[in-house]
Amino acid sequence: MAKKLQTRPYDAAAYLKGEKECALYLQAAIDESDGEPAVVVGALGDIARGRGMMQLARDTGLTREGLYRALSPGGNPSFATVVKVCKALGLKMHTEPA
Repeated sequence: MAKKLQTRPYDAAAYLKGEKECALYLQAAIDESDGEPAVVVGALGDIARGRGMMQLARDTGLTREGLYRALSPGGNPSFATVVKVCKALGLKMHTEPA
């Protein structure tokens, strides 16, 4: 009888601790999103959970519950929230020609 393979759900937040990893992860999400904002918001949520939602709430002046809701896969954060979160996480947004 073959053994059953045991697996666990993958959680990117467990691996996103440093600013460099977070910046690369967010950039990859932006690059691969094909214009779908939920992909970028989800990646930002992963980064926020990995770095600590409670501290992020303090740093942004937003509630922890509000951050979880806004940065969830179905969330729809305002641009102001995205900017606050990026700044608090030590990430800069920039553009370049497509």
